[in-house]
Amino acid sequence: MKELLEERGARGRPKFDAALSRRVRARWAERGRRLRELTHLATALTSERDVPRLLERIVDEARRVTAAEAATLFVREGDALRFAVVRNDVLVARYGTREMKRRLQEEHLELSMPSLAGYVAATGEVLNVPDAYAVRPDLDCTFDVRLDARYGYLTRSVLSVPLHDASGNILGVLQLLNAHDSGGAVRAFERRHEPFIKALASVAATAIRTARLEELSCKDPLTDVYNRRYFMLRVHEEAKRHERFGEPLALVLLDLDHFKAINDRFGHGAGDRVLKEVAQLLVNQSRSFTIVTRLGGDEFAMLLVNTPKSGAVTYAQRMRGVIERYPFKHGAVTASLGIASLPDDASKADDLMPAADRALYQAKHAGRNNVGAL
Repeated sequence: MKELLEERGARGRPKFDAALSRRVRARWAERGRRLRELTHLATALTSERDVPRLLERIVDEARRVTAAEAATLFVREGDALRFAVVRNDVLVARYGTREMKRRLQEEHLELSMPSLAGYVAATGEVLNVPDAYAVRPDLDCTFDVRLDARYGYLTRSVLSVPLHDASGNILGVLQLLNAHDSGGAVRAFERRHEPFIKALASVAATAIRTARLEELSCKDPLTDVYNRRYFMLRVHEEAKRHERFGEPLALVLLDLDHFKAINDRFGHGAGDRVLKEVAQLLVNQSRSFTIVTRLGGDEFAMLLVNTPKSGAVTYAQRMRGVIERYPFKHGAVTASLGIASLPDDASKADDLMPAADRALYQAKHAGRNNVGAL
């Protein structure tokens, strides 16, 4: 309590510095708020099936506490870091939220190339860098200027924290950029915030690990995309979200044209290879939060979250062209696709699949290698 005492009064009672007392109370209140938020996030791990949304909450809280202009949550996939969640006020103002996400979520940071996030992913150390451009270029943790140059962004202060799971594995990196002071100027990240950001990173790592374990029971063993069981759960979850928040939801069904002929002519091994390649094409050409599913046989489904019908039509046309142009080993393969959406073509989850089936029938009736929409 020494910092709160200015002097003792005549009766021996402490005389408080009122301004200092207010600052201390405010700091304790902020610590309590952070603890409550950590508790809420940890509780959400037991009930929140939508891991991307949980990770977004974690990133948003990290930005709020540190007054960061931008933040990225990277997930490690093999020898690269993928942009799983991106927040950047400057790039949103320049490109818009949807275009910024599209651009950055197509990027990867190769761990073989020196970068601050790559160094943290490799070593597990926390980096708190006041000025990224002042880091010596010959160090292992040097700053990679290529993204700044590509998007016209200026990175200065950086706080980069690893995502450790309970086994000590590094699943990714939470990186914050350009902390702002009360006047809006860029400053270094405060050291006192590091323990809280590390705690947020730990919650994120647990969420990612839990999601990966769950995926093992929700994936199709042949193609490694989601199976029908998981897909139906997500359809109903996203339909409920549509009812609550009014976010559009679209479903795209896809059937390969004359797939039986491939099995009959070249054997089931060739057919399995086509299914695997089609599944990989769909995953590679879709956004990270699109639910790509093999319903069975040669039938696939893509659930497009927060996507209007017009966006689903554009997506389906692009997928049709990607498959048609792909050099399959045993010759050309084409697909027919059907589209349905909430609220345009159905009012509830149970009506969405039948509506997409009717649109798929239209595409086949029109000669196949086509996209049908009600």
